[in-house]
Amino acid sequence: MEYRGYDSSGIAVADGAGISLVKRAGKLANLEERIAEVGEDSMRGTTAIGHTRWATHGRPTDENAHPHLSYDGRAAIVHNGIIENFASLRTELEAAGIELSSETDSEVAAHLLARAYNEGETAGDFRASALAVLGRLEGAFTLLFTHADHPGQIIAARRSTPLIVGVGDGEMFLGSDVAAFIEFTKEAVELNQDNVVVITADGYEVLNFDGSAAQGRPFTIDWDLAAAEKAGYDSFMMKEIHEQPAAVRDTLAGHFHDGRVILDESNISENDLKSINQVFVVACGSAYHSGLLAKYAIEHWVRIPVQIEVASEFRYRDPVLDERTLVLAISQSGETADTLEAVRHARTQGAKVMAVCNTNGSQIPRESDAVLYTHAGPEIGVASTKAFLAQVAANYIVGLALAQAKGTKYPDEIREIWDALEGIPAKIEQLLAVKGQVKEIADDLGAVRTMLFLGRGVGFPVALEGALKLKELAYIHAEGFPAGELKHGPIALIEDDLPVVVVVPSPRGVKLLHSKIVSNIQEIRARGAKTIVIAEEGDDSVEPYANWLIRIPATSSIMQPLLATVPLQFLAADIARACGNDDIDKPRNLAKSVTVE
Repeated sequence: MEYRGYDSSGIAVADGAGISLVKRAGKLANLEERIAEVGEDSMRGTTAIGHTRWATHGRPTDENAHPHLSYDGRAAIVHNGIIENFASLRTELEAAGIELSSETDSEVAAHLLARAYNEGETAGDFRASALAVLGRLEGAFTLLFTHADHPGQIIAARRSTPLIVGVGDGEMFLGSDVAAFIEFTKEAVELNQDNVVVITADGYEVLNFDGSAAQGRPFTIDWDLAAAEKAGYDSFMMKEIHEQPAAVRDTLAGHFHDGRVILDESNISENDLKSINQVFVVACGSAYHSGLLAKYAIEHWVRIPVQIEVASEFRYRDPVLDERTLVLAISQSGETADTLEAVRHARTQGAKVMAVCNTNGSQIPRESDAVLYTHAGPEIGVASTKAFLAQVAANYIVGLALAQAKGTKYPDEIREIWDALEGIPAKIEQLLAVKGQVKEIADDLGAVRTMLFLGRGVGFPVALEGALKLKELAYIHAEGFPAGELKHGPIALIEDDLPVVVVVPSPRGVKLLHSKIVSNIQEIRARGAKTIVIAEEGDDSVEPYANWLIRIPATSSIMQPLLATVPLQFLAADIARACGNDDIDKPRNLAKSVTVE
């Protein structure tokens, strides 16, 4: 699970004698060095739990790393998520004379398990003790329990955060993602909300939190370990940028037949879509930028208002929703905590919810009325690339489905737009050749301290995405602005040699928009900035004002973001390296999937 981002790691091995524990802050190499120091023989056993932690409660230190041991040294836990009532539980444990050794919320679960196992009604019963602990916890969590007295068992539970069972031959696995065990098995079991699973070497049993029997959903993983390897590229991110033509092509596949747009799994009827009179898009990070593009497309094609919301703010501001509202929830992992809570809030208000997601069977699609899956495949690099473009393509499919249902576009118009969409993968393929040119630009710029990104129309979300990529990878200040806002404040930031990226709309679109951004380029050049201009082939009007000019294939205005984003991905990676960050796959402080609010 290293690719998700982490700041510490650890492993606990249980046998009848006790539990052997090693954990370290920092890279996995630190953990490996410590295991070598203590000797691998001391870590032998057939039951183990491990964890790569991204800090929420407590600094990234050895003490705060997982797994956590119980006060008697007989039980160990790992935890993903947040235990919201940990403070009261900690106070209770301390009052009982139990001393906690970490700053985390997680450690309370280990001590509660040991106390339930050692005394009271559940004494000596590992399963009953685990269920008793789970009944006391509030929040969103995945928890794994192991006990020295039961070295052939692991008990695990999930509430709102991911957990998958891997079914092997004489071996069983648990992971937040199938990537954790795909090297050993492709057979997996998806767990429902508030499910508990007990695994042994030979099988598994699924329960509800009250101990009653439950059912998981078996499935076969349809990609292999090779999909998560670099395939000759120097980073996963570079590999994934080059996989974008396939990601967009595969996302579009099967969604247009006999002149009609077809959605995936949907409990939203054509009449429901026809009745929709407003759309809310909820998302975070790069998915939010794809949602901004959904707003442009849906309002243009469907002529209904679209509001784009940062998912973490959505439910707290009491949005006005009803049964004629469509909430479009965008999440690569399908487990993003803020987006999941937005989905739940929307459902309580009677709105229809459609998910756009890259992970089959994850929580957000399961709690939505409909889902449109992107088919980007596993994305290992923390900074999203191919998943972002796949989301944009999927959002456009949703927009066309709405236009079709409401009759705001004629069938021949929808076919024309679809043909333009289907032509995008070949154009992305062609555009990948700018990699060398972008590298030369980055070499000329060197280790810059700050950059600005400007765009108009659909170029504005592209500017935001370009700035985000640079912040994520190079750890420098970068901001995206609508170019028309320059004179309302941001132009004060322009100084000699400041690099400014400008995304130029097609001159074949809204001509006034194009002429205005050319004026913006002249304004910033006159104040000493260096301009990196992204413009379509044949647009000669920008040449005199560009220090560097990157050409992208001509396409319709609404499709341009699927192309203009690609050079900015290369640029962010190259500038990151110039700034000294060679490990672009794992930017500091970031996690691939944000499963806590």
